[in-house]
Amino acid sequence: MRSRGFLMLFIAMIAGLAAVILAARWIQNQGGEKGSIAVATADIELGGRISPEMIRMAEWPEGSTPAGSFSDPGKLQGRVVLVSIQRGEPLTEGRLAPIGTKGGLSAVVPEGKRAMTVRVNDVVGVAGFALPGTYVDVMVNTQDEGGQRGDRDHSISKIVLERILVLAVAQEADRDSTKPKVVNAVTLELTPKDAEMLDLARSVGTLSLVLRNQTDPQAASIGSGATKAALLGSPAPAPVKVVAPVPAPVVRRLAPLAAAALPVASRNCVEVIRGLSKVTECF
Repeated sequence: MRSRGFLMLFIAMIAGLAAVILAARWIQNQGGEKGSIAVATADIELGGRISPEMIRMAEWPEGSTPAGSFSDPGKLQGRVVLVSIQRGEPLTEGRLAPIGTKGGLSAVVPEGKRAMTVRVNDVVGVAGFALPGTYVDVMVNTQDEGGQRGDRDHSISKIVLERILVLAVAQEADRDSTKPKVVNAVTLELTPKDAEMLDLARSVGTLSLVLRNQTDPQAASIGSGATKAALLGSPAPAPVKVVAPVPAPVVRRLAPLAAAALPVASRNCVEVIRGLSKVTECF
């Protein structure tokens, strides 16, 4: 009985070993042939230029090779990345800027868009939570029409730009960071029309950034802006009437009129003869 038990145990071990070998071969066959693609050997920041020491070749199953991957590392030298790439991630064409693009923030600005920097502080910059890759609304506080500078009764706050992408804070454009950073400048991605409005807004008042949900594409229903009267629920102040000054009367000097010739009154004359003298008398 004991010898039979050892025999059965030996047979079970042989069968288990055979099953493991067959499973390993099956998994290997399922993977198919492997090739080599270029992957990053270090973290590459957005707008960074790829150098030879940042590339290594790694084995990759032929059936699951990422689209746009590179099998020749020489084609990657000098290229600029459009997104942050982590160590070990494959380098693909979709993550790279066109050939000949110089590194830096200008490489990640899409065609037809512009990058514009505005000055912020810990309050305007949403306590440092306005990070690269987030979206903000731009609000301006200024004086309404008819108000003078410093006249709080005519102050107005209004959102002038919505869903604006933050490209960089200070000199950093890393979109993977989630730690708040209090900086003094924020670079925004704008259309040319939005850039004109932002430049006008910062010249007529003070700016504030309003952080918004990254997945919320809907525009807010913006009215005419918030005023002091609307805030306190009081009647709106009467508009200041500007009275135009009355022009002074114009005095024109006329040239003296030439004296008109007076008509000569008609007279009757009679010739009187007195002796040897003759006299003419008119009356």
